[in-house]
Amino acid sequence: MASSSIDLYTHRRGFLLAAASAGLVCVAPRLALARAATERRLVFIIQRGAADGLATLMPYADPAYEGLRRELAGDTAATRLDGSFALHPALAETASLYRAGEALFVHAVASPYRDRSHFDGQNVLETGGASPYQQKDGWLNRLITLLPRRAGDPSESAMAFAPTVPVALRGRESVGSYAPSKLPQANDDLLLRVAQLYESDAQLHPLWTSAMEARGVAMDGSGPGSPRQNGAALGALAARFLARPDGPRIGMIETGGWDTHSAQNGRLAAQLRNLDALVAALREGLGEHWSETVVLVATEFGRTAAANGTGGTDHGTGSLAMLLGGAVHGGKIVADWPGLGPSSLLDGRDLRPTASLDALAAQVACESFNLDPGRSAGRLFPGMGTGKDSTIGPLRGVRLLRA
Repeated sequence: MASSSIDLYTHRRGFLLAAASAGLVCVAPRLALARAATERRLVFIIQRGAADGLATLMPYADPAYEGLRRELAGDTAATRLDGSFALHPALAETASLYRAGEALFVHAVASPYRDRSHFDGQNVLETGGASPYQQKDGWLNRLITLLPRRAGDPSESAMAFAPTVPVALRGRESVGSYAPSKLPQANDDLLLRVAQLYESDAQLHPLWTSAMEARGVAMDGSGPGSPRQNGAALGALAARFLARPDGPRIGMIETGGWDTHSAQNGRLAAQLRNLDALVAALREGLGEHWSETVVLVATEFGRTAAANGTGGTDHGTGSLAMLLGGAVHGGKIVADWPGLGPSSLLDGRDLRPTASLDALAAQVACESFNLDPGRSAGRLFPGMGTGKDSTIGPLRGVRLLRA
């Protein structure tokens, strides 16, 4: 018995090492991908670190803006979208989507969370609760339970493009997860030997087969080696999965590095340029499926209205959410602008939220998959409509997606 246990342990350890070197960091127990009875794709891009919405979509016409922001007040190359707001010049592809009616911005938006802890704020954003750790599963996982399925098919409808499954996708429903490995790429001879080793193993053979299928999808068209971990490569990787007829209909992509306490101008420009490249790669990779795609970009909270002493901004409250995609009824900015004057700021320092991020995400999910909002919104976001997040605000009556 002891010998068998050691052999099984050795085989499992070998499987994990070989899978990692093959480019697979994490994958669900099988890669029989989504069979949801819908062609609509919903992608959630989370900006971890509190992205500065005031610099992303600049309220240049607000009389208090320049005085608060000083050297962060904006670039003359910013794209003016209307008489009030200008888009950061690093978002060139996003600006093109806006002009094509495929981008919509919701400003002064926030989740119910009103403190300034990254971990707590991200937990509220991903679980849909009214307070941190109130909910144990994620709102995207709960969304999977509401999707129509093809008869007799229990397989995954969602995939995270991240090293581990993010909180928003955790729960009772099975999901996939894939990210490029940082280990050296395994050669074909090693992969063949591992496949032969596990061929007669009832437990490890299906896992290995699934890992190789995921690797094949990820590497298709990307040339030798693992995809580079940058925005364009990540967007292309996600698109290869999402474009498949049997691929996931829900995807989540993690981006980090948005906590710009110092030297914000250069750092934020690089972050936004990377995000813009990610979206552009998604659009190109999805091809004809882009017309059925909705991308929600959101962060846990915003940043202070005023610049700090180190050329950056500190943790704030209200921020910006973006909807991008061919299915978006875009070309507009949705905002009940609160103003940046001293009496208008939350706690004398933050952009005051006037729109509910939970309500936005719930409406996007319901419109994407033709769900009854009266029955579904509260299941997705149990914290919506409670406490400090009690109003839908400017979203009321606004159609976000094309019919």
